[in-house]
Amino acid sequence: MMEDSRFVQLSKQEKEAIDERISQYDFILQQVTDAIVLVKDDGTFVDVNEAACRLFRTSREQLLQKNFHEYVYLVPEHIFHFQKQMLHKFGTYDDEMVIRLADGEMKHVQLFMRRHKKQPFDLYMIRDITSKKALERERTINETLFKDLFNRAGDSIVIFDGQGRFIDANPSFCTSVNITKEELFKLSIQTFIPMEYHDLFDQLLVTLKRNGTVSSELPFILGDGMQKLFELTLTTNVHSGFFMAIMRNVTEKRNMEMNLQRSEERFRAIFEQAHEAILICDDFGNILRANPAASRTFELPLHDLVHANLMQFIDAKDEKVRHVLRQFFRDGEIRDELTFHMPNGEKKQLEFTSKKGVINGYHLTIFRNVSERRKMEKQLREQEQKFRNVFNHAMDGIVLIDDKQRIFDANPVACRIFALSKEQLVTKCMHAFIGSNELNKFQKWVNNGKEEEEFTITDGEGKKKIVELSFKPNIIEHVGLMMVRDITEKKEMEEQLRKSDTLSVVGQLAAGIAHEIRNPMTALKGFIQLLQGSIGNGCEQYNMYFHVIMSELKRIESIITEFLVLAKPQAVHYERGDVAKIMQETVDLLSVQATMHNIQIEATYEQVPRIYCEPKQLKQVFINILKNAIEVMPNGGTITVSVQHVGDDIRIAIRDQGCGIPKDKIKKLGEPFYTTKERGTGLGLMVSYKIIEEHRGRIDVESEVGVGTTFYITLPINNDMR
Repeated sequence: MMEDSRFVQLSKQEKEAIDERISQYDFILQQVTDAIVLVKDDGTFVDVNEAACRLFRTSREQLLQKNFHEYVYLVPEHIFHFQKQMLHKFGTYDDEMVIRLADGEMKHVQLFMRRHKKQPFDLYMIRDITSKKALERERTINETLFKDLFNRAGDSIVIFDGQGRFIDANPSFCTSVNITKEELFKLSIQTFIPMEYHDLFDQLLVTLKRNGTVSSELPFILGDGMQKLFELTLTTNVHSGFFMAIMRNVTEKRNMEMNLQRSEERFRAIFEQAHEAILICDDFGNILRANPAASRTFELPLHDLVHANLMQFIDAKDEKVRHVLRQFFRDGEIRDELTFHMPNGEKKQLEFTSKKGVINGYHLTIFRNVSERRKMEKQLREQEQKFRNVFNHAMDGIVLIDDKQRIFDANPVACRIFALSKEQLVTKCMHAFIGSNELNKFQKWVNNGKEEEEFTITDGEGKKKIVELSFKPNIIEHVGLMMVRDITEKKEMEEQLRKSDTLSVVGQLAAGIAHEIRNPMTALKGFIQLLQGSIGNGCEQYNMYFHVIMSELKRIESIITEFLVLAKPQAVHYERGDVAKIMQETVDLLSVQATMHNIQIEATYEQVPRIYCEPKQLKQVFINILKNAIEVMPNGGTITVSVQHVGDDIRIAIRDQGCGIPKDKIKKLGEPFYTTKERGTGLGLMVSYKIIEEHRGRIDVESEVGVGTTFYITLPINNDMR
């Protein structure tokens, strides 16, 4: 019994010792900061400590119902399988992995796996290294960013030791000093600083070691020997006790600052010395600053002007003033002109240019007194209006030309003379209207400056005109004035008057000749007939003489008859006649004579209205023109005759194949005693022109030398000749 009691007592002591040890192990298990879990091969949790519950954020009871695989499904299956193999093979395996909690948060953990040889579970110690990984990642990012910033920075960055020797330098610094990085490591920062600034750099190092940072400006000598000014910021203990300097080339900046200072000085000088009034105002028109010219313009002492308001010089109720103010505050600038009321009662017209907020937010306005100029402009406009009225209403054409005789202005009369609009005319040169045969004459006339000269021009419609030109050079600098007078009608009237005078003289001469010759002609014809009767018809030789004498007497009589047509108006009886029929009768009459000269007459007649006419006179005209056509074709040919109804006229065309008439002689046709034939008198065409003129028609002639001539006779259908 004693032994049993002793055994029971020993068992009880052992149990208490085991329970105490289990309690100690449980206490240690619960107090460790790493999560400890016991996991079966299938991943089921067997036991967990408090740290595991905190890691997985769930209670012990809920966690024991979970499977470890639920938290590591982000780990690829082949990797997890590999980890299990290593654990079974070596009994232990350590690795890192990512677990995902129930709320979706992911944690980076370090896993220590231990194999229990006797029990069917494994021991996992899990340490949360999420923060550590974040710090490592941040440090890596910072190092990467620093290197990237160091290498990409536009400013120069160097790292150096306490003696100034280079530890590292970014590409920007190497480029600035024009030295490679390998060569730089052999040098010190003092190498690039001029000798006279070495003491200053040493003082900067002392301050740097004491305060940890310092800023200054120092000149640096570059690799090419040039000297540039750099702005430095020095920092201590950036890495392993070294110093860092961030440098920026401020040479251009300092130059710009100096230039800005000079500009400010120049602005101040311009502001003070400017002839134009300059005011600086705020949004309410208060004058903050003014120059001496403004004092003179606004008729106020300078100290009074700078305490005045700009609005007191203008009428704020004026609609134009309101419009100007609205536009200024909308657009920020304006250029205009207003009437300003001076304190002494004087009104001034001031032109101004305003810019909003150009000087420290205040507005700058420059004024110019244009009162006198406006008066002069008004006078000039009035004078211009007077000149323009005279220019536009002148009876003669006026053109203004430059030194190269190009037209740049013309009045309406000149436009009518040249048959062009003003827009078309001002693009032309005077040479364009002058014939090539008169260009030299025109140029000499312009250079010599003669008063008046006549020229033939071709207008915009291709018509020839005779103009009288007068030229005044340099009425103003490089501008000449040319007067153009169309004297075409005047010349035609003079020509008609000359012809009329000639016809009058011819008429008077014809009347006298007809009167003086007709009486002896009658006696000659009578005595010739008596002489012929007394001799009889027995002598053929004398009959031939008598025939020649009578023929020539008849010719003289026909000439006298034509003279009488010119001498006095004939009593003509007009009646309705068929022009085509009259022409056909004339062609039939002359066809035998034409055939004798180997000439064919080809005639075409249209159905034309009957007109009032004198058939015998028209036949005389047709005979004269057809006979002329036959006589100018000694080698034969074809005469073409046509009668057509053209509009309100009847047009007769007679075309020959003779030698033609030069253009300068065509206009002389119809003049008394002018003829192109050797034995002609010129009276036939003159009488023909007169007859057609009395029928209120006209004769036109077209001719080409060597080709032939065409006479066009135009007779109006409604000639009212009853």
